[in-house]
Amino acid sequence: MATNLDLDDRLITKAKRLGHHRSKKDAVTAALETYVRHLGQLRILESFGTVDFNPKFDYKAARLRARH
Repeated sequence: MATNLDLDDRLITKAKRLGHHRSKKDAVTAALETYVRHLGQLRILESFGTVDFNPKFDYKAARLRARH
């Protein structure tokens, strides 16, 4: 999908150099992948403290039951 963006040339040049990207497209794609991964990690962090924990749960026994 072709998209025209007005990007900061300084940032693109720096991203290409630091990331060893051969093109602007490669640099922008890598940046978007990193951004999306980061947002996903933030969503996971938001769930901390919201899941009940049972210290008596025997995960080894549950693993054995799942095999049979």
